[in-house]
Formats: sequence, structure tokens, C-alpha cells
Amino acid sequence: MSAPAKDSSLRIVALLCAAEVLSMTGFSTYPALLAPLREAWGMSGAEAGFIGGVFFAGYMAAVPLLSTLTDRIDARHVYFLSTLLSIAGTLGFGLFAQGVASGALFQALAGAGLAGTYMPGLKALTDRVAGPLQSRFIAFYTSTFGIGASVSLLLAGVLEPALDWQWAFMLCGAGPLAAGLLVLRALAPVAPVAPVAPAASMTPQRHDPAPAPLLDPRPVLSNRAVLGYVLGYAAHCWELFGLRSWLVAFIAFAYALSPHADTLWGPAAVAAAINLLGIPASILGNEIAARVGRRRYIVTVMAASAILAWAAGFSATVSWGLTLVLLSLHFIAVMADSAALTAGLVAAAPPGKRGAAMAVYSFLGFGGGFLGPLVFGLVLDGMGGKDSAAAWGFAFGSLGLACACGPLAVWMTAKRTRP
Repeated sequence: MSAPAKDSSLRIVALLCAAEVLSMTGFSTYPALLAPLREAWGMSGAEAGFIGGVFFAGYMAAVPLLSTLTDRIDARHVYFLSTLLSIAGTLGFGLFAQGVASGALFQALAGAGLAGTYMPGLKALTDRVAGPLQSRFIAFYTSTFGIGASVSLLLAGVLEPALDWQWAFMLCGAGPLAAGLLVLRALAPVAPVAPVAPAASMTPQRHDPAPAPLLDPRPVLSNRAVLGYVLGYAAHCWELFGLRSWLVAFIAFAYALSPHADTLWGPAAVAAAINLLGIPASILGNEIAARVGRRRYIVTVMAASAILAWAAGFSATVSWGLTLVLLSLHFIAVMADSAALTAGLVAAAPPGKRGAAMAVYSFLGFGGGFLGPLVFGLVLDGMGGKDSAAAWGFAFGSLGLACACGPLAVWMTAKRTRP
């Protein structure tokens, strides 16, 4: 890659990373304010987990269309229109949410907005940046998700005590608008490579080949290499978003067990700092995976993450300091395979089907993101409730069990694709 081309690529990557952070200012607002909202609305753990998870259900509903559209039209336009959904969800929650039903509706809208910014943003990057550094740039982009989540946590943690939870939601809705305008105006237009349906026979045809159906996952899932990364990502998202949704509430619980402890930071600030640990973990993880083999690396890291989930969950009664250490190690392990999974998917998917591959990848991945917080809340309720240390331990264990399915799926698809 020549120096001018590299400089241009770096500018594009930096721009899209900045836009990703801005687009996510409302992403962690609900998890950051889960404890006061739970008290204000009298929610059970299952209800609180449902609102946290339905964000990702909204993502699931929208991502097959929005991400696959980037194979047909410039991802910039999908990105900008999707930021309007994010704004509607975040502002609507602050203005109109009054309980589980209305809160879930606006969370789903915000999730649909993320569906049109996160993977379409990655598609905008891969449409404009190629070459041997593409995998590294993908790692930069995916790891920036952690910065967005941390910024969102910090904003909510600062705004809610100073104002109230309604204003915290409304003010966090400004970021997506800035992100959409930045991507729309600062990126040069690029015509995507449209996928083509496979020919029915080898007989030459006089007419142009028909375009592939817009929402057809079969060509993607028939690729065993792609399938392995998709299933691994589903397990990864179950654990990651279950952890993110309940992290602030669990830290608050650990603090409450030591009421006289000298804690310098509040739960939201600590959770934001833990989220930032995922950035170097994701980038370095991708570099290591490229050297030792992606599948071998992913299997090892996900197995370690599953064990750490149990350890962190049952640590609260020992020491809040130990809890924070184990949560940090757990989060590092969770994020260490994130970029490796996504870069592996991009490398395995044919260029004309990358948008569709990203759609399937995100759909099943964020399906896990919907189930993770919900199952966590169900286990918390079923094992004794939010005041029981054992209940928190088993709820974290549910994340570990889900994550343990990831190495199995990746290993099984590797066995099938081996000559």
C-alpha cells in the first residue's frame, strides 16, 4: 500500500470509528440506569432483562434488511437513515416511556438504529479500504464499539444525578445525528459490488444474470467457514450483551455488600472503565489470532471466558475488589475474540455477499444479545432475586454456559471443512 493510499485509508477508518462512538451515545443509557428504573417502575429481574434484551431484538428485526441493502446501495445512505431510528428510540424513551411496554418499544427502535449503523459502517469501511491491512482496520473499527459503550455509560452516569433519567436519555440522543451527518457528508460515494444469483446451468445465457434475492441467507450459511464464525459470534454476543446489560447493577450489588468500603468511583464509571479494557483486548486478540490460527485462538479464548464468568459471578461475597478484578479479566476474555470473529467472517465471505454475510452474522449474533440479558434476569429471579449473592452467581453462570457453546460450534465447523 502506497503512503497516500495508506493515509487515505487511515482517514476513512478514523472517521468511521469516530462516527461509531457518536452513534452509540444512547447505547448504554438503559443498562447504566437499570437500578433506578427498576425501583421506579417496580420491575422484576425478568422484566428488567427483557427491556435490556429487546434492544437487540430490534437490532435483529432490522439488520437483515439494512445490512443486506449495503450490497445494493452505498452504505452511507443506510447509515444516515438509521441514525434517525436511533434518535427516535432514545428521545422517545426519555419523553414517553412509563413502564415495561413503552420502555421496550423505544429500546427496540434504538436497537434497529444500531442495526443500520454498526455493520453498515463496517461495510462502508471494507468498500473503501482493502489490502493487507484490512483485517487490522476491521479490528480498530470493531474495538471502537467498546469506546462507544463506555462513553454512553459515562454520559448516563453524569447526567442522571445532575438532572434525571428522562433528560439523560434525551441528551444522549444527540450523538447519532452527528454521526449520520459525518458519514453522509465526509465519506466519498462508492458504488457497491452487487451480488449475482448463481446460474441455473452451464449453458451460456444471452441476458444479464438476475440479481440475487435481497433476503436469502442460504448462500451465506452454506459456506461452512462463514457458518462457524456466525455461530461463534452468537455465543459471544449472548455473553457480551448479557454482561453489559447487568454489569452496573452487579457492581452496585457488590458495593452494597461492603457499605463502608472506600470506593472512589461509582458503578457506572467503573463499568465504563472495564468496557475500555476491551479495546486493546480486541485489537491484540486479532493480531494473535492471525499468527496462531483464528479457530484455535477463538476456541481457547472462549473456553477461558466461560470459566471466568462463573468465577466473577460468585465473587461478590468475598471482596468487592476481587469482584472488580475478575469482572475486568472476564471482560478482557469476552472481547479478546471479538475482532478475530469479525475479521474471520469478512475474509471467509465472497466480496459480493459480504453485506448479506454481515446481516446473517449480526442477526444471529444479536439474537444471542437479546437472549443473554433476558435469561440472566430469569435466572436471577429464579435463584433468589437481586439480593441473593448465589442468584447473581448462577445468573453469571448462564453467560458462561452460553459462551461454552461457541468453541463447540467453531470446532465442529472446522472439522467439517477440513480436507
